[in-house]
Amino acid sequence: MFDKELLKNIRPRERVILEAISEVTRETGVASYAVGGYVRDLLLQRPTKDIDIVCLGSGIEFARKAAQKFSPVPPVTVFKNFGTAMFKLDDLEIEFVGARKESYSRSSRKPIVESGTLQDDLSRRDFTINALAISLNPEDQGKLLDPFGGLKDLEKKIIRTPLDPDITFSDDPLRMMRAVRFAAQLHFRIESATLYAIQRNAGRIEIVSMERITDELNKIIMTDKPSIGFKLLFDTGLLKRIFPEMAALQGAEHIDGRGHKDNFYHTLQVLDNVCRVSDNLWLRWAAILHDIGKPATKRYDPRLGWTFHGHEVVGARMVPRIFRKLKLPLNEKMKFVEKMVRLHLRPIGLNRKDITDSAIRRLLFDAGDDIDDLMTLCNADITTKNPAKMKRYLANFEVVRQKLREIEEKDRIRNFQPPISGEDIMQYFNIPPSKPVGIIKDAIKDAILDGIIRNDRKEAFQFMIQKGKELGLTK
Repeated sequence: MFDKELLKNIRPRERVILEAISEVTRETGVASYAVGGYVRDLLLQRPTKDIDIVCLGSGIEFARKAAQKFSPVPPVTVFKNFGTAMFKLDDLEIEFVGARKESYSRSSRKPIVESGTLQDDLSRRDFTINALAISLNPEDQGKLLDPFGGLKDLEKKIIRTPLDPDITFSDDPLRMMRAVRFAAQLHFRIESATLYAIQRNAGRIEIVSMERITDELNKIIMTDKPSIGFKLLFDTGLLKRIFPEMAALQGAEHIDGRGHKDNFYHTLQVLDNVCRVSDNLWLRWAAILHDIGKPATKRYDPRLGWTFHGHEVVGARMVPRIFRKLKLPLNEKMKFVEKMVRLHLRPIGLNRKDITDSAIRRLLFDAGDDIDDLMTLCNADITTKNPAKMKRYLANFEVVRQKLREIEEKDRIRNFQPPISGEDIMQYFNIPPSKPVGIIKDAIKDAILDGIIRNDRKEAFQFMIQKGKELGLTK
């Protein structure tokens, strides 16, 4: 039976799985243990999607025998190069590996692997809270094994390496990103010796593939308060190496007693604000990048003070390069972030009382179906510490939202397709594809957005005829 304290946290489906694996151990004499993140999350009462099993023998053979305990028998996926195997039961992945020890060369994070003991296997793990195991063996089934004090670190909410942190991070530098990620996910503190070791070894991150780095970065971004992780990345020197454009936002310059806000910490506040209302990864990336063009556009004007004119345009142009470098997808996700960065100042400019319906229409047209996400980002961008200003800004912003709703309901502008096509223009005037066709199409679009004509085919057709005459075209 399992330890009483652990048992109360083990969900019924997981208990059935672990007892089936214990039965394989009894039948084969091959010792087995549940290890790592599953045990950690069990103790923290967090949901889990996978169970890692270490056995003192072939993980592949053990997985095949374990799979036979279930009906229907799940297919076993074998990763022969890594000596691992796994199968799925509903939404749970169960992965098996033989206990091993590892050694590394300075130029690679790929280890030389050989068979080892459970102690060897747990000592090679990144942090003490992940170096916990539950015995699945008949003589001590359910016993919690904790050779490195991981249970105490869980209680104290500490991230610490089992062995010398300099060796741990030098061997596998991705563990530095994982330390930050766990601190952000669990709201734990990185123990001081471990933190200093990350600072000393930050340069080693350069041997890790950008895909692996960005995977950890996205996990940090998807925490409930990503600023925790980004502050750690900045303080340890990792951010400057993996994402220097963001690190460049840090700092506030003063001339003649006039300064500007620190755009790094402002960005983190905007990011946290977005995270409180949206779990959209790409809207969170838009929050990270919304002011990324400010360092390149920063100027001091003796009359105006500090300015960042055009930073939204410069920032939008930077998005594809940053996505390429970070190995983020170069598809509609990137275009969405690019659009958010380019448009993020537009709604703020609509706060003026004399704003025209035309300006509202153009914003709706340019933002399309992303208008709600844009408004979420812009709302998050209000970070003043002055309560009176905050109240005024939010009230003004609500007026803008209402006006957007009214114009959209009346004019159906969001993602509208001009009621007259290029084919219509060419057919009516009997002309081939040419510059006048584009001029007339743009004129119709602008006339609708400016409220000169309605978004109506009949009105647009008459406008087309008039515009054609101005260009010297006849039917």
